[in-house]
Formats: sequence, structure tokens, C-alpha cells
Amino acid sequence: MSDTTMNIAPPAPTAADRLKFYGMWVIVAAALIILPKIFSSGGSLTTFSLIGISIIFSLSYNILLGQTGMLSFGHAVYYGLGGFLAIHAINIIAKNKFAIPLPLVPLIGGFAGLGFALIFGWVSTKRSGTAFAMISLGLAELVASSALILRTFFGGEAGVSANRTKAFRLFDWSFGPQIQIYYLVAAWTLIAVIAMYALTRTPLGRMCNAVRDNPERVQFVGYDPHVVRFIAFCFSGFFAGIAGALAAINFEIANSAYLGAVQSGTVLFATYIGGVGFFIGPIVGAIFVTLLSLGLSDLTQVWQLYFGLIFIAVVMFAPGGLTGLMMMHWPLIKAGTIARVLPAYLISFIPTLAMLVGFILAVEVIVFHMVHAGGDSHIKAFGIPFDAENRGVWAIAAVLLFVGAFAARKTWKMIAARWDDALTEARAKGAAA
Repeated sequence: MSDTTMNIAPPAPTAADRLKFYGMWVIVAAALIILPKIFSSGGSLTTFSLIGISIIFSLSYNILLGQTGMLSFGHAVYYGLGGFLAIHAINIIAKNKFAIPLPLVPLIGGFAGLGFALIFGWVSTKRSGTAFAMISLGLAELVASSALILRTFFGGEAGVSANRTKAFRLFDWSFGPQIQIYYLVAAWTLIAVIAMYALTRTPLGRMCNAVRDNPERVQFVGYDPHVVRFIAFCFSGFFAGIAGALAAINFEIANSAYLGAVQSGTVLFATYIGGVGFFIGPIVGAIFVTLLSLGLSDLTQVWQLYFGLIFIAVVMFAPGGLTGLMMMHWPLIKAGTIARVLPAYLISFIPTLAMLVGFILAVEVIVFHMVHAGGDSHIKAFGIPFDAENRGVWAIAAVLLFVGAFAARKTWKMIAARWDDALTEARAKGAAA
């Protein structure tokens, strides 16, 4: 087993690689410290805290989906149970005046997620593919429905609340101000991201990739794919529990929504939209989805509809996610041929934007007539007021949608031709495979 492990382990990094690696994390840590100095408003600090929590949760999910090839529909179970255990821990610590500072409470959530992953994981990971997905969905429904039945522990629909300022103080920090919660979330985000990145570089991380790609061959060389999937499942549950505990500390409450299908779907969206094939993908997806959900909810009442459409568009046209799209351009940038494609992007931008505006206008008008029929027809979407019963709005939406789509389709062909030329030249220069 050790010989095989040595063969699949990555080569030892050079001194320059080590300097580059540690330098990158130092820069990230410095950026996390400086960020609230630039964006100091309460709304910004709350947004940064939510992004940090989402990053940990998405990366924990990617241990299952991206690394081990397990599509879970119930990852919120470990996130939510971690949050509930953290809230109860804060109340117990405050009541009994235990000398346990608040920064250590996320560990309690992490071990709670790990404990439940140990309980549910052995059965769940016996199968992969569709069977695993269905088992995860069943367990999620079981736990989510239990949250409304076991009121003593879960608190029913109202949930369980706590006062984080009553916990044992560390360095006289009460963790009442949002800036202190931001630094707590930022510290745990950095620790969790480094730990999960290190996990991908271990022989276990490589074996997870092998189980994802070809479990029969893994079994042939002497490893049990079930055990590998189970260990990956436990790591994933641990980090999801940390994310749930940080969310509970941030909001000072844990309720049944933490365990629901929406929470499981959101982390799936964030991970897939960011790109499951890259370590940085879930980080990009977590930032994008958090900002999008916060921004869209202020612009339109049907923001979840657009959220779903974006997910469908990414699945259909960009399976590698946003990170995959960015990485596609890297060989062109290295070869200096990106300038061939940029003018085509600019030309395509106008008809594509017209098509999207027409589509959004049509959706808002249709939603008004189907959901709010008979109400005030003067509505406002994306900051633009218009009369939903005005026939001229229908005509404008139709013209923008169909003419924009026709023109955009023509320009997309031009982008494809320019892209082929630029990639061919990049390959000739040795910048692309």
C-alpha cells in the first residue's frame, strides 16, 4: 500500500514553489485584514462574513462532488446540525460560565458535522452515482422533517437563539460588533481553505480523484472505494459543520431553514457555477452566488427564477463553470493572442445585452399577469419602472428579444471563428496544448 501511495503522490515542491505557495497565503491573509479598512460599513462586513461562510460550505461540498464524484442533495444536514450544536454550546457555555471562548465554538460545530457524517456516511457511501444522490436526498428530508418534530432540541419553526456576547471573552472581545465577527469568520475561512487545499495534495486527495474517475481500477490496485468515499464524506461533514457554526454565530440563531433543501440547493449551485473541476471554483461560485442573491433580491421579486436560469445556462454552455471560462482564456493571454478575440466580444455585447433586456422584460410582464393580476400594473424591475399592461411594453420586449437573439447568434459565430484563429496561433507558439 505504501509503494502505491508513493507512486501516486505528487513530486516534492522546489524552494521556489514553496516560496510562491506560502507567499500566496500571506497575501490572502493580508487582504482579509485590510478589506474592512476599505469597506467599513455594516452591510459590507455582513456581506464579507456571508461570503466567508459560503466559501467554507462550498469547498466542503466540493470534496464530495468535485474530488470524489458524489452528487449530494442533502449536504445542508451537516451544515445545519453543526449550527444547532454551536447554538446550544453557546447557551451552555454562557449558563455555566465555562472558560471556552467563542472562536473555539466553530470546532464544536465541525465535530458535530463529523459525528453525523460518521453515522450517516457509512451507509450513504456504499453506493455512488444516482443511488448515493437519492440516499442523501432521503436523509436530508428525514432530518429536515425531524427539525419540526423534535422541538426540544430544534426549537420548532422559531429555531434556537443565543447571545454570543455572553460567551467567555477572549482578549476582551465581546463579539458584539460585526467587525469582530468578520475577523472571526475570516480567520476560520483562511484556516479551513488552507486545510482543504492541503487535503487535495495528500495521497487521500489523489485517491478521491481516482475513485471519482475509475472506482473499478482503484479496487483492482487494492483500495476499497467505499472506504475512500466514506473518509471524504467525513471530512466534508466536518468542514460543513464549521460553516454552519459560523452562520449560527453570525445570526445568533439556528432554525429549520439551515437543514432544508434550499440550503442544499444553494451550495450545489455555488459549487457548480464556480466550477467543480478547480479548487478555486467553489470559492468563485460562493462569492458570485452570495453577491448575486443579495443583489437580485433588491432588484426583482422573482430573483430565484433568474438564479435558476443562470444555473441552467452554466450547465448547458459552460460545464467548467466561471473558473473554467476564465481558464480557457489563459493560453491566449500567455501567447498574446487574446486581442484577436476581444473585438468580437465587444461587438457581440450589444445584441446579447438587448436579448437579455428583452427576456427580462418579458419575464417580469408574464410574472405580473400570472401572479399579481388585477393589482397595480406600474411595477419596477432592476430599477426600471414600467406599465406591465401597456401593449407597447410587450412590443418592445418582443423586438429586443427576437432581434437581439438573431443578431447575437450571428456575432457568436464570429467569436467562434476568431477564437479558433487565436487558439491555433497560441498552439503554434506552444502556449496551448
